[in-house]
Amino acid sequence: MGLRINGRTRLAGIIGNPITHTLSPAMHNAAYEALGLDWVYVPLPLEDETDLMRFMGAARVLPFVGFNVTMPFKQAMLTMCDEVAMLATMAGAVNTVHCVDGRFIGYNTDARGLVEALQAEVGFSSEGRDIVIIGAGGAAGAAAVGFMLGRANRITIANRSLERAEELYGRLAPHVRTTEVAVVSLSDAEEAISSAAAVINATPVGMTPSEPSPVPTAWLRPGQVVCDMLYGPHRTQLLVDAESAGATAVSGLGMLVAQGALAVDIWSESAQTRAPRDVMHAAAVDALRGVQAGEAAPA
Repeated sequence: MGLRINGRTRLAGIIGNPITHTLSPAMHNAAYEALGLDWVYVPLPLEDETDLMRFMGAARVLPFVGFNVTMPFKQAMLTMCDEVAMLATMAGAVNTVHCVDGRFIGYNTDARGLVEALQAEVGFSSEGRDIVIIGAGGAAGAAAVGFMLGRANRITIANRSLERAEELYGRLAPHVRTTEVAVVSLSDAEEAISSAAAVINATPVGMTPSEPSPVPTAWLRPGQVVCDMLYGPHRTQLLVDAESAGATAVSGLGMLVAQGALAVDIWSESAQTRAPRDVMHAAAVDALRGVQAGEAAPA
């Protein structure tokens, strides 16, 4: 049937830079149509934090139901929300904002989205397993939180800058219960990576086909799950190397769909409304075909 916009239509969208090739509008609008929601989702490119502040002011008075946040504003959004859910505080990043009566409530659906996607796609559960997360930014924080909630045995944060990895550890440490969390310089992560049940790339390395894998192929092994949070029309070098090593390679597309579906679940404010993951996935795959070859995007 397609979108029918009228005076009662609510707004949703994604803010970030760059978002030229985002798949979110396609999958969200497909979900809204399937659910019969009078909403429309649009890309909202912002240049910098000055633009971000202006947008936040406008969003308070416009009929927004909510919006998603991607690079480079996930961490800045923490301080711009009126209320922040515990998962987002732990992760150090907000990727979903719910607009309620002019107030902004920040969430992080990346954490649960990653866990949901790995379970759905390859049947992977982090309970009792050792996991390595490459990176120390907002995406890495979300992954760590997701696996902590999933009762992983050990999470190793491997990053080129050990100082940034230690900063992430400091944020997670007060919430650690049964999971052991360690940090290591990426250059010294061979033992942790080669023995891990799952390796997660939470960095932008691999966004273009010419970029190498963040880790040597020799560090990967059969039986591992190797997930790259990036998605795009090309396989990242990490995923190519993982397959050649006999590991199970997973792109970030499933995570993109799951985190977006969780956002819809939050915005709908109804326990009876569950975003149709299959519809959103099909729309995302279809939109991905139209993305220019050689481009990848972060989940």
